[in-house]
Amino acid sequence: MTDLDRLAAEKYVLLTTFRKDGRAVPTPVWAVRDGEALAVWTVSDSGKVKRIRRDGRVTVAPCDVRGRPHGEAVPGHATISGPESTRRIRGLLKQKYRLIGRLSLLGSRLRRGEGGTVGLRIVLD
Repeated sequence: MTDLDRLAAEKYVLLTTFRKDGRAVPTPVWAVRDGEALAVWTVSDSGKVKRIRRDGRVTVAPCDVRGRPHGEAVPGHATISGPESTRRIRGLLKQKYRLIGRLSLLGSRLRRGEGGTVGLRIVLD
């Protein structure tokens, strides 16, 4: 089993981005496999999006809902998806997370609108 397979099978992964001064900022997120990459979904103006826009270097590790890792972190590079790719990622999340995924995505769309969230693609090193 590859790192990508292992991480895509997890319910939550710990996405760690890095500030300008190099400090790590870990965040538990949902993740799905998107071809040969891992994809996550987040608020467009979140800190992690700003940090990825500046520097796409990240690490990803399996974790629980509270962000406690239970496996090895894997380095990777994240990019911010465009509207079409974000729509595809939302669809993948609906498939994997079923009812709770659909409800979360619906609530987010009602609160923030279609452009209020963005997909992130992570290619593992």
